[in-house]
Amino acid sequence: MQIKVLYFASLRDKVGRGEETVELPGEATTLAGVREALVARGAPWDAAFANLRRIRGAVNQEMADDVAAVKAGDEVAFFPPVTGG
Repeated sequence: MQIKVLYFASLRDKVGRGEETVELPGEATTLAGVREALVARGAPWDAAFANLRRIRGAVNQEMADDVAAVKAGDEVAFFPPVTGG
């Protein structure tokens, strides 16, 4: 399944990019599953997502919790709780 992932603020700095298209394994069908799949890629994603309690997520530009469904073609965004413009 392919999705677009956006990274904001300090996550963007740690990952080294603002966005990417990601091919996910079939079991990554929730926001938590996407995050776990990214962490499983190793550096730099594992370090960027080290403090999971502080990272928020959105699916298709709507705030979402860990059980939110993610399907092919969706846009998933991750950001720290306070981001500036």
